[in-house]
Amino acid sequence: MSPRGVAIPDLRERLFAAAERVVARDGAAALTSRAVTAEADCAKGVLHTHFAGLDEFVAELVLDRFARSARQAQALKAKAGTATVADNLQEVILVLLQALPPAVVGLAMTRPAAALHTRQGFQAGAPAFDAIQHAFTAYLQAEQRGGRLPADADPATIALALVGTTHHLLMTHPPAGGENAKATIRRLLALVLRSAPNCP
Repeated sequence: MSPRGVAIPDLRERLFAAAERVVARDGAAALTSRAVTAEADCAKGVLHTHFAGLDEFVAELVLDRFARSARQAQALKAKAGTATVADNLQEVILVLLQALPPAVVGLAMTRPAAALHTRQGFQAGAPAFDAIQHAFTAYLQAEQRGGRLPADADPATIALALVGTTHHLLMTHPPAGGENAKATIRRLLALVLRSAPNCP
């Protein structure tokens, strides 16, 4: 959370969503505070009223999207025993590919001040890929207890493979993942879950 904070949560999300649209449409180089506020249809100075500057804003956007992605992954455990293991995992991974825009994450890593703020957020306990990995592991353990994953399967290693592949796809494919990304996920799930019942 920004030290200055954002008094209106809806405004924070409005600015974040506007930034994602700017980057998706015009590229990372087009992301300026004025471009964000214009896209969000807000007063020009509103971003600097609630954030110390564009670097802090970008870092907070990345931290927010990681936190949202972790919550989505944690909700996976409640799906244990429904649909198929592969379908449940694929659905969440595809959502993650859309929730973490590579251009925005890359922008945060290439701007030193934004990168520092992001690292400080993670060091302070903000969820990152490790939280998503833990959520995948918890889900797979639940499926194992329910008999839909073999007793000798290794949920932690499967989760690591899935998160590692998700990270790779985020950095090398369009934000929506694309058909190639979907095909890669299907192949990976078929490989890591090949001995599990009910897993296509």
